[in-house]
Amino acid sequence: MEQYFEYGEKEIAHLSKKDKKLGAAIERIGILKRSINPDLFAALLESIVAQQISAKAAVTVCNRLDTLCGLERDRLHALSVEEVQSCGMSMRKAEYIKNIAAVSVNGDIDFDNLKNQSNEEIIKSLTTIKGVGVWTVEMLLIFSLNRPDVISYGDLAIRRGMMRLYGLKELTKEQFLKYAKRYEPYSSVASLYLWHLSSED
Repeated sequence: MEQYFEYGEKEIAHLSKKDKKLGAAIERIGILKRSINPDLFAALLESIVAQQISAKAAVTVCNRLDTLCGLERDRLHALSVEEVQSCGMSMRKAEYIKNIAAVSVNGDIDFDNLKNQSNEEIIKSLTTIKGVGVWTVEMLLIFSLNRPDVISYGDLAIRRGMMRLYGLKELTKEQFLKYAKRYEPYSSVASLYLWHLSSED
């Protein structure tokens, strides 16, 4: 059964009270349903596959990888880089995906225990893997671990949504942080609406 990012009236009421413009946007847009994948290991593999390709292409490649190894760490670790690449990705991505399997199988990173760590600890841990950047981990915090308080300055669409919401021609990091402070402790919910606003015509 598909799972979605969880939020409700409590988060909406808080954000609407702290930021009238965001509150008005939430009221107009309504509840947003965004899928999450609670399997952090599989979600990380999928996020690497999806980098710099269309959503449709990413689904095709992920389905092939799933057919090949079930997105299971031991089976993936046993494959050659060439076998992983044959799913339709670049050699570099195939190497990144093999790295993820290796650190998991070798016990360098305990993916099952990560959910018990803080956002900062998870970012620090996962960005030690080659090919995994801060933005990728921030997305996992939202769309795999359902963390409530994540907003990414590194996400262009979030910045664009923020500029649209407040009618800004440009957005400095200081301004971004000032607005983001208002959204705490439900920044992830604000992020969902900023993404939506960034894609509206």
